[in-house]
Amino acid sequence: MAENGAAKPVLLVVEDDPGLQRQLKWSFEDLEVVVAGDRAEALAALRRHEPQVVTLDLGLPPDPNGASEGLATLKEMLTLAPATKIIVVSGNQDRANAVKAVGMGAYDFYQKPFELDVLQLIIKRAFHVAQLEAENRRLQRFAPPSALAGILTASEPMLKVCRTIEKVAPVDATVLLLGESGTGKELLARGVHELSPRAGKRFVAINCAAIPENLLESELFGYEKGAFTGATRQTRGKIEYADGGTLFLDEVGDLPLSLQAKLLRFLQERVVERLGGREEIPVDVRVVCATHQDLERLITEGRFREDLFYRISEVTVNIPPLRERPGDAALLAQAFVERFAEQFKKPVKGLTPEAVAAIEAHPWPGNVRELENCIKRAVIMSEANRIDAADLGLPGTAQAQEPLNLRQVREEAERQAVLRALARVNGNIARAAELLGVSRPTLYDLLHRYGLEDKTQ
Repeated sequence: MAENGAAKPVLLVVEDDPGLQRQLKWSFEDLEVVVAGDRAEALAALRRHEPQVVTLDLGLPPDPNGASEGLATLKEMLTLAPATKIIVVSGNQDRANAVKAVGMGAYDFYQKPFELDVLQLIIKRAFHVAQLEAENRRLQRFAPPSALAGILTASEPMLKVCRTIEKVAPVDATVLLLGESGTGKELLARGVHELSPRAGKRFVAINCAAIPENLLESELFGYEKGAFTGATRQTRGKIEYADGGTLFLDEVGDLPLSLQAKLLRFLQERVVERLGGREEIPVDVRVVCATHQDLERLITEGRFREDLFYRISEVTVNIPPLRERPGDAALLAQAFVERFAEQFKKPVKGLTPEAVAAIEAHPWPGNVRELENCIKRAVIMSEANRIDAADLGLPGTAQAQEPLNLRQVREEAERQAVLRALARVNGNIARAAELLGVSRPTLYDLLHRYGLEDKTQ
């Protein structure tokens, strides 16, 4: 089942009979077979190895002659990993419990004593189905079926925003999107456009904070030939260019007062005058605005026109920051890992539990944009098949990670001890082995395991 050079697919065998454990290991040399003898070991192995396929003996201790423990294990496994294909094993006299297990969600069953050829066929088919389903989920994720499918969320606050966008999009009202930087305002503005009758026309975006004030007027309203030095030809502005479609004014709170008056006139009259021109040009365009600023405070300070505020806020949508979207940070992080792993051809498959915990604990002041950049950097720099908490570079994650995985703590302590010994003896293998109290072959094995060969002389 595994291609040359590729990692072997993992098969978890949950079986308390040591003889059957050995037999199944010998029978599946092309798989990485992990064995567990009871429910606790099975659940630990499921979390650690994330196998696509599991064989589960229903007769597990402390009820080896019944099926209660096996069925309880099946239920917990399906809760933890619903996509896993679990093949239950039962005795000849216990077909009813095997059928019950399938009804609970098991993929298939077979009975003892088993025929090896039949079992190999069932397991091979289970791996094939699991791989097809995984590919289908990947394609669904990267080929969203609707305009708002680009918004990945499971939190009620953000789902409420999406439902609001879906309701207002078909109505030709001006929409104001309010939210912190990085919360996805432009993505939602595109959703308004794509779900509206104007979807076949242009979506034109302009960032009012990114263009110098002396250029912004000509960028928005256009200019006639000779209107100013360098105006060698007639040029349409962004508003005119968006005729028939949608104009998105990002960071509208940064619009200078002089241009606020001109934008207000356009919204009232639906005509524009190019810079240096006298002709009024009618424009049919829907306007969507966004800002991270408190416009009501700006009005109080005299920096934003109150009449313009009421014009652009026929419908106001408040976008919650990522820290107020329970569960979304981990959900988005996994999607970003898959996207960037594919983009950069990296063998990264996901996030460790410690990394997920660090992501959920971080406040993400830069919101989704900060999270995206963090995961992008971690995927690029990662040398393992999973992103760990330390790879994220978030404050406090290294300390939080240490006590959670005993194997990792032990390996890191061993690696640091080898490094200190080598540093103390200037890389001399014989003296380092003596300091560590191990043989030279053992030290060579440790050097190879932790990639420290270049630290020796």
